[in-house]
Formats: sequence, structure tokens, C-alpha cells
Amino acid sequence: MEDTYRHKGLRRKLVETVRMKGIMDERVLRALDTVPRHLFMDSSFIKFSYQDQAFPIGAGQTISQPYTVAFQTELLDVSPNDKVLEIGTGSGYQTAILLELGAIVYTIERQKELYIKAQDLLTKLGYKPHFFFSDGMEGKPTYGPYDRILVTAAATEVPEKLLQQLKIGGIMVIPVGDRFTQSMVKIVKESESNYKRTNHGSFVFVPLITGTEG
Repeated sequence: MEDTYRHKGLRRKLVETVRMKGIMDERVLRALDTVPRHLFMDSSFIKFSYQDQAFPIGAGQTISQPYTVAFQTELLDVSPNDKVLEIGTGSGYQTAILLELGAIVYTIERQKELYIKAQDLLTKLGYKPHFFFSDGMEGKPTYGPYDRILVTAAATEVPEKLLQQLKIGGIMVIPVGDRFTQSMVKIVKESESNYKRTNHGSFVFVPLITGTEG
């Protein structure tokens, strides 16, 4: 659980790389500078922790490219004390970034192996999201509605059950498309039946799958 001066220096360089790619929100950049990404990496790839790339984390999943994490987070426009539903805990890295922004995070993971690992790591680091091992497609209506919903896996279409759990005025960010490429979609819920949808460039994510494993 070591975070050395070298790690901090590499993080600062990473932040400048992400800034150069167009991320402008200083709060998001500060969060990126604060969270020790190397602690969320598989040991095989730990020396590459501060490269702006995605890497495998087990169970067929990846830790997203830092630029992608920053891009989704900037689109989400999180304010302190916003209730955020995160679909796909994965390594827990994105969860930590949301918590650094002051969000109250409800995070769902369908892979038991990743759920246990992320819960252990985030707890050790002092982060306190609400963890759930369940099907992300279902969301968590019991704790909703949510100010923000972030989906970190690719959907072929926007899940209706998640839209229903978004507050009026709330924002969802979700990659939508086929398994080869997706458009980053931002949805603002303007009323119970009206949504404003905008597209924000192409990305590649692992697929959003129903059910649980492990």
C-alpha cells in the first residue's frame, strides 16, 4: 500500500497528459492526481500504472484508460453530496475518483472476484462507497433516485430501468454501441418522459452483461 514520491511524480505527469488531451475540470484533475492508480492495478502491469492506457484486471475486465475515466467524470459533472450510482465497480479506481469529488457512491459489480477485491482495497484506502454484488442492469431502485448514474461498460441500448432511477435534472453517462466501438452518451432527464441525449465521441469498453458471476 505504498505511495512514494516517485508515484506522485508520475501521477502529476499523467495529469498533465490528460489535461493536454482536453480535460478542463480542475476538480477531476485533482482527483486523478490524488488517487494512487498503481494500487488498483494487477501486479503484472503495475509498472505501467501511470501510462494513459487501459489494462486487464482479471475476470475479463479492464481498468479504464485515465483519460477515459476523466472524460466520463467530467461529463457527469458531479457536485459534492450528489448520489451517484456506478454500474461496474471493476478495480474500484473510478469509484475512488467519484468519492474524491465528494459524491455519495452506490457501486454495483457483477463479478464476485472483482467485487471482493475492490471492496477490500477501497476500504483499506479509507474510501466508503456503498458496495453491491448484483446485476448492474437492474440498478438499485431501493436507494434511488440518483443525481448521477455512471455506466462503465458498453450497452447496446440505454437500460430503461436505469433511466427510471435517475432524478429529474439528473445526468447519466453511458457508452452505447456494438462490441467494437461505442459513442459516449450523456443523458439529462428533463422530466419523467423527456430526455436530452448528446453524443461525445467514440470509445471502446467491455460489454455490459446481465446477471452475476462467481
